[in-house]
This record gives sequence, C-alpha cells and structure tokens, in this order.
Amino acid sequence: MEKKRVYQVAKDFHISSEALVSMLKELKFDVKSHMSIVTNEMHDNIKRQFEKQHEAAVKDIEKKTKIVDAIEKKVPEGVVEKPAPSKRRKKRRRQQKPETEEHKAAQPVQKARPVQKVKASLKERSPKTQKEYLEEKKSRAKSRKRKKKVDMAVVQDTFKKTLVSISTDTRKQKKSHPRRAVKDAVEEDQNIVKVSEYVSVAELAVQMGVPVNALVAKCLQMGMLVSINQRLDMDTIVLLADEFGFTVEQLGEYAEDELITREREEEEEEKKIPRPPVVTVMGHVDHGKTSLLDRIRNSNITGSESGGITQHIGAYSVTLPKGPKITFIDTPGHKAFTAMRARGAQVTDIVILVVAADDSVMPQTIEAIDHAKAAGVPIIIAINKIDLPGADPEKIRSDLSRHNILVEDWGGSFQCQEISAKKGVNIERLLEKVVLEAEILELKADPTKKANGVIIDSKLDRGRGALATVLIQNGTLHVGDSFITGMITGRVRAMVNEFGGRISSAGPSQPVLIFGMDGVPKAGDTFHIVDSEVEAREIAQRRRVMKREQDFRRLKRITLSDIYDKIKDGEIKDLNLIIKADVDGSVEALSDSLSQITHQEVRVRIIHQGVGGINENDVLLAAASGAIIIGFHIRPTHAARALAENENVEIKLYEVIYEVLDDVKNALSGLLAPKITEKIIGTAEIRNMFRVPKYGNIAGCYVTFGTIKRNNKVRLIRDNIEVYTTKIGSLKRFKEDVSEVNQGYECGISIVGYDDFKLGDIFESIEMIEEARTL
Repeated sequence: MEKKRVYQVAKDFHISSEALVSMLKELKFDVKSHMSIVTNEMHDNIKRQFEKQHEAAVKDIEKKTKIVDAIEKKVPEGVVEKPAPSKRRKKRRRQQKPETEEHKAAQPVQKARPVQKVKASLKERSPKTQKEYLEEKKSRAKSRKRKKKVDMAVVQDTFKKTLVSISTDTRKQKKSHPRRAVKDAVEEDQNIVKVSEYVSVAELAVQMGVPVNALVAKCLQMGMLVSINQRLDMDTIVLLADEFGFTVEQLGEYAEDELITREREEEEEEKKIPRPPVVTVMGHVDHGKTSLLDRIRNSNITGSESGGITQHIGAYSVTLPKGPKITFIDTPGHKAFTAMRARGAQVTDIVILVVAADDSVMPQTIEAIDHAKAAGVPIIIAINKIDLPGADPEKIRSDLSRHNILVEDWGGSFQCQEISAKKGVNIERLLEKVVLEAEILELKADPTKKANGVIIDSKLDRGRGALATVLIQNGTLHVGDSFITGMITGRVRAMVNEFGGRISSAGPSQPVLIFGMDGVPKAGDTFHIVDSEVEAREIAQRRRVMKREQDFRRLKRITLSDIYDKIKDGEIKDLNLIIKADVDGSVEALSDSLSQITHQEVRVRIIHQGVGGINENDVLLAAASGAIIIGFHIRPTHAARALAENENVEIKLYEVIYEVLDDVKNALSGLLAPKITEKIIGTAEIRNMFRVPKYGNIAGCYVTFGTIKRNNKVRLIRDNIEVYTTKIGSLKRFKEDVSEVNQGYECGISIVGYDDFKLGDIFESIEMIEEARTL
C-alpha cells in the first residue's frame, strides 16, 4: 500500500480524522495528528476493527428480524383493523374544512389489511399505540372465545423488550428544551441519533425516546454506575445507543448545526449573486509565494517578515485591472505551519501551487497537494523563478506527474503557468487562469442574509484588545452585529480592511479585521451572526462547560488509564514550557511542532499557551512548575521581567520559529542521561594469597597491564569467566595504602563482598566513561 496520511485513510473509511486518530491510539499506535503516516500494520488493524463492527451490526439486525418474525407468528390469523388516529392527527383534522357528502362518497373505502402486513404496521406505530393495539387484540380474542388462543402476555413481553429498537416516540422529543447539547434530530427510518460528546444520561434518553431508568439500568448491566445528570463520553454514548438499536452521528460544537441550518433557511436562491473566488497560495518555503502576492498587490510583505519567511496567515482582497476581484490567502511555507496550510485549504475555492523552477517538488509541496486534494479544490500550478539560470520547468512538470498532478501541457487537467514573481513575467496570464477557474465553479452567495465565515487569524492588541481577521463566506457583516465564534462572543464595534481603512460592512469573500471580542478566538473557528448578545453568551457558556468536561475527562484518562503507564511516565523527564505569541496561528504552529519532538526518555510538556505579552501570571506559573517561557514576536512587561529575575525563571524570546525548535532540542538533549561505557584501564594477576584477620583474604597481585586504581570498579575473572564485580576494598603497596599501582609493580588487593580467591585469577580495573547524548 502506498503511504497515506490519517486524514486520507479516514476519508476512505468515511469517518472523521479525529475518530481515526482516537481509534489508532486505542490500538496502541503512536499517532500525533491527522497528518501522521498510516503504516500497513495500522491499515490492517483499522480494517479488522471495521470488519468486527460490521459483523456485530449484521448479527444485531438478524436478531431483531427473528424477534419480529416470532411476533408475526404469534398474532392470530384474520384481519387487523386500522389503529385509532393519534392526537396530532385528530388535531390536524379538526383544523381542516368539513367534508361534503359528495366528497365523502368519492373517498375510497378503507379495506382491511391481511395479516402478512402486520410486521410493517408494527414498525409504523409509536410505542404507546403498539401497547394499546395489543390490549385491544387481547380483549377481542377473549370476547369471541376462539378455540385457537394466543398467549398475548408472551407477545406483550416480547414487545417490551424490542419496543425501543423498532420504534421512536417522536412526541417526547418535542417536549425537550430547544437548546440542548443533543440536537432534535432522530431519523426514524434509519434510527440515527445526532449527539455531541458529553451529553447527560437524561438528554440521551430523551433523544432515543427511551425511559431514563432503562438507560441507567443498561449502564448498570455494563458495569457503570451513573446518575441521570451524569455526562457520558462518546465511546459510552455509542455503546449505549447500539444496545437500543441506534446509530450515533457525532455533532460538532454545541448549537453549530442549528446555526448552520438557520443560515441555510435564510438563503434565497434568487438573491444569490456571483462572489469573488478565495485563492490560497501554497508551496514550499522560499519558492516565492509571498513574492507573487507582492507583485499582485504592488506591496512588499516580505520585508516585514523575519528571515524572509512568512510567519502568519494573511488575507488580501485584490481588484484586478480588468475588473474582477480575487481574495488571496497567503499561507506560510515553513514545515511548522502544516496545520495552518490545512486550514487555508478548507476555506479556499482555488489553490495556486507555487513551485520554484530551479528546485524540485519538496515535502511541503507534497503536503500542500494533499491538503488541496482533501479539500476537493482545483489546483493551478505556478512554476516560479523561470528567469534564473538553473530553471528547468519541464523537470517540475515531470516531478508533479509522479504525484498525480498532470498539467494541461502534458494532456492532464491541471492548469499550469510559468512565471517570474520577481520580474512580473506572466502574472496577468496566471490571474486570467484563476478567473477562468472561478467562472467554471460558478461561485455565488446571498449578500442579504446574516454573515457567516471563518477566523483566519487572531491576536491580542495592547491598545485595542482582542482582534480577529475574519473571511466572510456568505451574507454581509455590519457594524453592530452580535456574533459567536468558538467560545468567544462579542458585538462588532468596528471593521478594518486589509489596507487599514475603516468600513461599515463586509460582503462575501471579503477579509476584514473586526474589533469587539471578549477574548481571542482560535484560528479556524467558524464565525456566526446571532440575533442577540444574550443568545451568543448562552451558546458560549454551554460550549465552555463542554470544553471543561472534555479537559477533565482527558486529564482523568491520562492519570488513571494504566499503572504501567504511570511507572513509565515516572521515568520520563519533562521539559516544561509556556508558549506566548502575538497571534494564535503562531501559538498553534509552535505547539504542534514542539509536541512532535519525541524521545523515549525526554519529552516536551506544554503547560500553558496563549496570545499576548508575557505577564506576571506567566512567570508565577513557570516558577511553580519549573517551566521555561518561550516568547514569539512578543516581549515581557517590565514587572514580569523583574519577577522572572527574582524567581530565576528563564524567558527566551524568538523571531523565527526554527530557532525555537533548535534550542528546545538542545535543551532536551541536556535532559538525556549520558551514555555510560566501560573501559578496562588495567589488569592484575593473583600470584599469592594472605589471610589478614581484619580484612579477610588479601590477594597478592602483579599488575600486568595499565593501572589499578582504588576508586574504580573491579571485575574478578577466572578461566575467562566473570565471577564477581564490585569495588576495591583496599589497595596496598607493601604496608602503605596507595591510590593506584602501575604496570610492572606488585600490590595487595581486597575487594568488597568476596574473598574466595584462587591463584591465577585476574582483576580487571574498570573506569566508567560518560558521553553526552543528543536527540
């Protein structure tokens, strides 16, 4: 099998990347993220897990089919009357106009249904209707005094056991609270219940339409003692739902699905208009991505970046000379920003893949291709630096073809353009191909509805508070709108475009910097406009509760999972770090990169990370945990610096990310235990023995090689076999104690814990040499 990453295999099995990462960790595989490589062994284990689940599902279906068939056999032959209409139907009929006699005459007569259709009718009834139907059948059978009698008690008992698995009480769902962690979405035909993690037992029972006591009893049978308000993790939810015949579909953040549904309902097809395409520029570091945007925007971004490397994601709306607008997203090319590139591919419509003509297809180029393919967006190849002497565009086309990227010049489907970003060669042709690709996609949006979008980047400004760059994907954002993004809420106080000008509204595909947040959101969070700040705060509060629950469960698992892991963790040395940066994207990139530095004996442990300057609280936390503070593009306050000196807390400040990685690796190397090797520095042969009352047997020796030192370990060798290893008890030259005896001299030796010497035995003097180790 060709090498695939986790997210690619997850797509093959139709599950989320997070679910596959959790599965692999449960199978004891070392995976870090959705970008980890899936080996053949890992793939085989995944396949076996799904085969087991499939077999269990087939057995469950066969079991239920047998129960229903048994019920059908126990129902007496004859005619089954139509059940009485439900209260909801009666209410709906009362609202209809009275029928005329002619209309009634025209209606077809309801015919009795044969007994073979009993099975289908049972599945259509609600639990309460089924019970009434059984009681009614039992009463009629007794009144007619048939010879052939049916044990209705057996049938009723069977129904009690299978009631939940073959029906759904939809009326209970309508009574539940409209804002709950479990969404009102149970599909009766497929028995799918949509839930979010850490819902309570009571909420899960309501959504499945089963009594809470039945759910608690099932947990007891499974060895879990729970209360009705106890929250359940996703593994337990899936297990319980399967016991009652339901399939679980995990929802995202609380109320996220409801907000998306509401926004879709507000959309009107006739009001949709063409919107500018969102174009992401991807590629390897130093292949010319930012230089290309410089040429397009007639600006100089590169000069402001440390080391010429783009450190943050930027979004820019550009109006082309011929009229159409294009929104560009510039992603960093450094390997540490893999997650940021993945986020860029998820919000984009078109990807421009920049490859240097004097280089080749590099690892980050391949990752960018994978991200674009995973997002299902078209790719336009820009072969840059064609003006350089060593440029070879044909070699680049050949390299790309090995990764299933066949350009149009070679008969493929991917558009390709040779350019020179530095000299401005063929830039207009490249943009024409972008516009052509956008026309094919027919990108449209409804600017009249409430805005929604995604957080491209965020930061904490000392004078202006929390700021976030938002890419509006649909609708129009206005000053004064209330919003929710992740666990952060606020009201848009002001908006600024990418050129620093204040604006009052922002439409589809427009990036904008907004003010008015009560915290710093995470890059990649969805952004939604809500009716009021009260609604936004309510949603955020529920999300915080769920987040605390997740953190608690995660901490509990790590602490109580396995005694062996506890012992093993005790042997591992931690390098505690506190990470602070100017924007959330850099915090995420640093955290991901540092977490990937692994070793059997040492590891990085990030105890806190955040956006903004280094303050006194950070220093106090570092002092309490023995951590090093890493600042990226930020500085500590004067009070924090003074406190750090008093508490002996080290603060390291950086401008370029690879310097952080190098220093952390060096620090971890310092935590590694040194490599200890043994070196034989001398040997002595036993040629005589003396008995001394105070010391026991003393060996009279002749040093045949090197030096015998009193403080070194000594090994006793007899017939080329190691007999004993210990320390020298005493070393004498005649009657004087000495520290060492050189080759060619005689000496007396006694060792600790052993004195059964024999003539001809050999003492080896051993010196332990320590060597520094590196990662």
